[in-house]
Amino acid sequence: MTDSLRKIGGSARFSAISIHNGQVHLAGQVSQLKDGDITAQSRDVFAKVDDLLDQAGTTRENLISVQIWLANMDDYAGMNTVWDEWVAPVAPPTRVCVEARMAQPHYLIEVLAIAAAD
Repeated sequence: MTDSLRKIGGSARFSAISIHNGQVHLAGQVSQLKDGDITAQSRDVFAKVDDLLDQAGTTRENLISVQIWLANMDDYAGMNTVWDEWVAPVAPPTRVCVEARMAQPHYLIEVLAIAAAD
């Protein structure tokens, strides 16, 4: 590991946060709400992103790029409702959103984010 690389949290399998060369890379975030709809899970996941960014010393205003996977693209509008409330309206990050099979059947959304370090 180089001197400029820092890891925060996670498990033996992956780090929750990697900070390198002025960038904060977050592990993919999912909701553990088994009964939550897409809006509830989206709020939960974006709150987790906020928490991890805070742990890394930055904020959502510094997001560079966000990748979103949905279990079903029928949830796109519901996720976007929450996204529009959450994302910084001035200079939002680049973003991609695609449909993907999730690791657990109750996961409706997974989010990966990269931000500038403060």
